[in-house]
This record gives sequence, structure tokens and C-alpha cells, in this order.
Amino acid sequence: MISSRDNPKLKLVRKLAARRQREKLGLFAAEGEDLVAAGLENGWELELALVDAARPPELGVRAEPVASQLLAEVSTLGHAPRVIGVFRSARPERAVPPLGLELWRVGDPGNVGTLARACDAFGAYLALSAGCADPFGPKALRASMGSIFRVPSGSFAPEGAVALVAHGAPPLAELDPSLSRFVVGSEREGLPEEVVSACSASATISLSGRAESLNVAMAGTIALYDWRRSHG
Repeated sequence: MISSRDNPKLKLVRKLAARRQREKLGLFAAEGEDLVAAGLENGWELELALVDAARPPELGVRAEPVASQLLAEVSTLGHAPRVIGVFRSARPERAVPPLGLELWRVGDPGNVGTLARACDAFGAYLALSAGCADPFGPKALRASMGSIFRVPSGSFAPEGAVALVAHGAPPLAELDPSLSRFVVGSEREGLPEEVVSACSASATISLSGRAESLNVAMAGTIALYDWRRSHG
């Protein structure tokens, strides 16, 4: 059982709280039984698993028990998890579907995770531009509810896609039905003109209330839902 704060495996988990270290090492930590189970079920490579020695979950893989207090200390959760799994960030091969959501500089990890969950719900791929929040960060992983492990990853390429803008474009319902890729922009600035111009079309989600615009996660989810509803 791990009973020292200086244990190398605990030190590794602490390091992985930083994006720079996640990218350098090609690893990330998933906390909690549901996230770890989602990673294992979907073929992600597990580097190591640490479990609470006092209440270890059934994982079906080799795991090392850790003193409860020490596992809680390295966790980013508000409550102590029963398991922390360290996974390799190399994605398993997935077929990329025609329906997709491409994110331009979406910096909030909660929005990135929520949009991954929307892609999972409607059978879409997710693509991230440079400047997006890390989908393997703890907040994004939690917001995705495990969807990060299931959603195919695409490349950010707005050519041939639909730019979702807050104002001044035709309603979503009037889109050419052959267009099935949507680009959403950063929370504050939206999409810059060069990205909008690179897209094949622009669309706006019509609002009947007084809100000026929708949160980016809401807008992306509505676009995916509307496409899936129209195409059965």
C-alpha cells in the first residue's frame, strides 16, 4: 500500500494537474469510478490506477491501494474519489462521422466537456482549434461525464462547414441539409471574420426572448440536435 506523500505515482498525479505536464508526458488523470470505467470500456490505455485502500472499487484491472488521506490530497475533486486512473492521451482509432462540431478557441473547460457530451449524445465528432481548453483537464473530463472517451476526434477545418453566429445570418432551419459540420466560437468574441469566411455558410439560432445570445455549449448542442432531428 502507498503510504508516503513522496511516492512517485502520487507525484505523477500531482504533475498531471498542469496542462503543460499532461502535454509533455502524454498522460492525464481521470478521477472517480465512472470516468475510469468509461476509459477502460472504450479502449484507452491505462498507465496506472490508484484506489482508496479503505474502500477499493471493483475495476477489473490491476490497481495499487493508497492510504485514503493521501489519495484525497492529490485529487482535484471536492470529495475524495475511490479511484484515480492515469491514461495515455493517445486516442483509440474511431471512425469519424459526417456530423461534427468544431470549436474555435473555446477556453472554458466546462464548455468543452459539455460539448463533448453533446457530440456523444447526437453521434458527432469533436474538433478543437489551437487555444481551446484541454479536453483532458479535470474540469473538462467531469463536464463530459465520460463522453471524452467515446467521441471521435476530428481536425479543425472550417472549409465546408457552417459558422454559427449570434446575429445577421439565415436561420438554422434554412440551411442546405447536406451541410453537417458546425463551427462555434469563443465565449466572448465568437468567430473571427477569417473563420466565418472560410466556412461554406453561416447560420443563426433564432431567439424569441430578450437574451442577446446563447452560451456556446447551448448553441452547439442545439445545432447538433436540429441536424439530427431533420435527418432522422
